[in-house]
Amino acid sequence: MSYEIELIKKDQLQVSKWSGGTTIQLAIFPKSAIYSERNFKWRLSSARVEVEESTFTSLPNIKRIIMVIEGKLLIEHEGHYKSILEPFDQDYFSGNWLTKSYGKVSDFNLMMSEDCEGELEDLHLEKGQSRIISFNKKRKSSQNLQALYCINGQAKIEILTDDMVILNESDILLVTSNDDISDLNLEIFNEKDKLVNLIRANIHY
Repeated sequence: MSYEIELIKKDQLQVSKWSGGTTIQLAIFPKSAIYSERNFKWRLSSARVEVEESTFTSLPNIKRIIMVIEGKLLIEHEGHYKSILEPFDQDYFSGNWLTKSYGKVSDFNLMMSEDCEGELEDLHLEKGQSRIISFNKKRKSSQNLQALYCINGQAKIEILTDDMVILNESDILLVTSNDDISDLNLEIFNEKDKLVNLIRANIHY
């Protein structure tokens, strides 16, 4: 069994400004990829939207999932549909679409090339609660990434009881499997008094 662990701390992340607010790139694959050149397989980011109306950047041939962390967002895909997103609601759409949003929010974003598959899930653990995350390859040759982004609180994460990581607010943990991982699990614990809120990204590539 082969897997890789990378813990990216809050102070290692860089904030970039755009016309409507700020964006933090949490992770990108491959690591040498440059977002502006659109040469990534997948990218995880978190943004703060500070204007009432914004137009999404056109990303041809990129699949997108956006999840609201804080605030309320009206998202409108011209010629397709519109929806209202409240905290931890999400929307899956094409980067080819002309998309506008209305509302000031913080959000979490997953962008993927067409040969990737992925999903987002919100996790909430009260004191003493735990949660097991299992790996599941969808294609024999694929890698499976489980990413955990800590919105607030502190989580302890154990991998096969061999590796243990403490995840604090705004940290992100990346665990990538490289072979048969049918018995590879992550177990998440909240041992503190404060509620832990996490976002899990599950990506096959």
